[in-house]
Amino acid sequence: MKICLYGVPGSIAGKRPLKDPRLDTAHKLVEADKKTYAQVDALGDDGLADADAIVATAGSVLDLILQDLEFVEVRLGRGATDLEKAVLQKMQADLEASRCLGACEYSPADWAAVNASGLITRKPVVVASADEVAQPDALLLRAVAAAGWISFVTVGGMENRAWLIRRGTTAWEAGGAIHTDIQKGFIRAEIIGWADFVAAGGETLAKRAGKLRLETKQYVVQDYDLVNFRFNKSA
Repeated sequence: MKICLYGVPGSIAGKRPLKDPRLDTAHKLVEADKKTYAQVDALGDDGLADADAIVATAGSVLDLILQDLEFVEVRLGRGATDLEKAVLQKMQADLEASRCLGACEYSPADWAAVNASGLITRKPVVVASADEVAQPDALLLRAVAAAGWISFVTVGGMENRAWLIRRGTTAWEAGGAIHTDIQKGFIRAEIIGWADFVAAGGETLAKRAGKLRLETKQYVVQDYDLVNFRFNKSA
């Protein structure tokens, strides 16, 4: 996923590891040759249009709100229909109250009525306070969650690794996030929930405690599930 760091001092665009401390915990509990965090694409100020989420400071978020307010006011001055006008006026009120539009109540029909693709703060916006700017890892984690993304984990052997997926992703789709061969030959997913894994003290102990479940391709992966895919390699 892509995160725009808008007006955040010292931001560096490019691939950034998503340093979730839960993977650190997993690495302590399960032996593996290396640990690999999930990655996100960090974008600069010019990446607003492409971003899935935005991280802004308390000051720079006001600039985003003003840009959206200008957009709304221009649209109101162009002879909007009654339906469009009603939605735009509500947006104008929210923006004038310094509220990002994505944090306000709008229906899919409202967004469609105003062709909202040009509105910046419709996207999830995470506002960083001054002390948080020095902690980019935590900000990235907040932005990922705000945008509706989660991670699942594969452990043991060569690598303990976190994989980033959208919330609501099925086990079959999650397999494809690793390799298309897993998706094509999918048989079952072995699942250990994160809380069960930690409470048991590791993967092996969780299995002994009966916490491993076999799930079908329709299973919706939960945040930080430990997943092992069974698949037909010749499919």
